[in-house]
Amino acid sequence: MKVLVTGGAGFIGSHLTERLLADGHDVCVLDVFNEYYPSTMKRENVAGLIAHPKYRLVEGDIRDQALVESLFEEVRPDIVVHLAAMPGVRASLADPALYFDINLNGTIVLLEAARKIAGTRFVFGSSSSVYGMCERLPFREDDPDLHQVSPYASSKRAGELVCYTYHHLYGIPITALRFFTVYGPRQRPEMAIAKFTAKIHAGEELPLFGDGSARRDFTHVTDIVDGTVKAMERDEGFRVYNLGESETVTMLELIETIGAALGIEPRIRFLDNEKGDVPATWADVSRAREELGYRPSMKLADGVREYVDWYRRQRAEV
Repeated sequence: MKVLVTGGAGFIGSHLTERLLADGHDVCVLDVFNEYYPSTMKRENVAGLIAHPKYRLVEGDIRDQALVESLFEEVRPDIVVHLAAMPGVRASLADPALYFDINLNGTIVLLEAARKIAGTRFVFGSSSSVYGMCERLPFREDDPDLHQVSPYASSKRAGELVCYTYHHLYGIPITALRFFTVYGPRQRPEMAIAKFTAKIHAGEELPLFGDGSARRDFTHVTDIVDGTVKAMERDEGFRVYNLGESETVTMLELIETIGAALGIEPRIRFLDNEKGDVPATWADVSRAREELGYRPSMKLADGVREYVDWYRRQRAEV
């Protein structure tokens, strides 16, 4: 199978690409290598893949219509896994126009190209952020009461809506995946587990927004990749799935878990809540379990220990 992965040099994208290559697929990655976080990290993610005979890397922007259309004509992908996006709730508050330009307009460019290649399927990487201040827990895909509270979340929800529109108009089989707080080796440095690990390891005081009672559904990247691969097998209709661990921990519990893995007592400095934050994320994965066979298996304590071991190895190599 020929697969086009946008954002394939990033955290989730590089793990997915490794899995797809191991499964024998031809993979073309489109990535712009922007500097939201150091692009050197993304280049390290793909350094070991460049020589693979079934791997191809194209540097470019998903908003570049000419590039995208020519790439689709050349590759003629069986399936597109669209992971490229501007990430980050807090960062989106500073430049909402950029987030909508990349996350929505870039998605439209890809869908326009996909509709011209007969038989192409489309998987859209969405986010648990679309649930916003939804009061019903755990979050279910069919919940109509979604109130996004950041430009990032709104851009992801808008992406889901335009995906449905293209499915309706052109019959493209599309699957939207709402990822819940993904973590693991190669995680973006500003994400909670990566940031907390670095701070605690360095003996620095840990800034924590709120009182630490906010709950998150942390999901290991291997479970996310497995769910994504299973979703790629869908070949009809439009469907939305939660991909989460389906368990929650408070931020204080997370910090305690990281401290235990490091063998260091964390020092915490409490800060006011920030705009765009939500009190909880929690995935109901019943639909993904029943329809995709999704079975998340990495418990947080084990995943944190794995991440800490990886972090220490990376530090030793510097």
